Amino acid sequence: MIQFNQVYKRYPGGHEALKDVSFEIAEGEMVYLTGHSGAGKSTLLKLIAAIERPTSGSLLVKGQNIRSIKREAIPQLRRNIGLIFQDHKLLFDRTAFDNVMLPLQICGFDHRESAKRVRAALDKVGLLAREKANPISLSGGEQQRLCIARAIVNRPTILLADEPTGNLDADYANEIMHILQSFHQIGATLVISTHAENVLAHLPARELHLKLGALQ
Repeated sequence: MIQFNQVYKRYPGGHEALKDVSFEIAEGEMVYLTGHSGAGKSTLLKLIAAIERPTSGSLLVKGQNIRSIKREAIPQLRRNIGLIFQDHKLLFDRTAFDNVMLPLQICGFDHRESAKRVRAALDKVGLLAREKANPISLSGGEQQRLCIARAIVNRPTILLADEPTGNLDADYANEIMHILQSFHQIGATLVISTHAENVLAHLPARELHLKLGALQ
């Protein structure tokens, strides 16, 4: 499903965010990506989603070589990938419903089918009753659940979550992790970046630990 082979990522100016990273993630597996702030966790997730490309090495995602993938093939790849960002990236001038609808609009889905999918996704994360709410009126935990709904509305086979419980209290964090685990249980491949020890203890899974861009 996901294969890193001696992957390096260097940014202009010489900063090496990832160094000789090699690992595989099987289809349907759940993996934690851990490490200090600046260890390269976010960069690694961006490579999987083809937001960034490796400087050298080989990265295969669902059989696609991310280093050489053609620009026009990236949208098709991303239809199979759900992204949950640290900073939410919600549109505060649109309702919760419209925020979740956006990925389907971009992909050209039929409006009636899209509306059904949006409401199903909102229901899955417990926000169906807030579909007309503006994100600014939602709590931090509700905003994170809205991000999850937007990430899964396409029914992706891969779900990437970058610090999904950051800045949330323990109850909200556990709620978010249980929602994510439910997608793993129906076959999605999950890669979750986190440094929360309580999360790792509560829902154990294989751990990939980064230090200064290298796997430990």
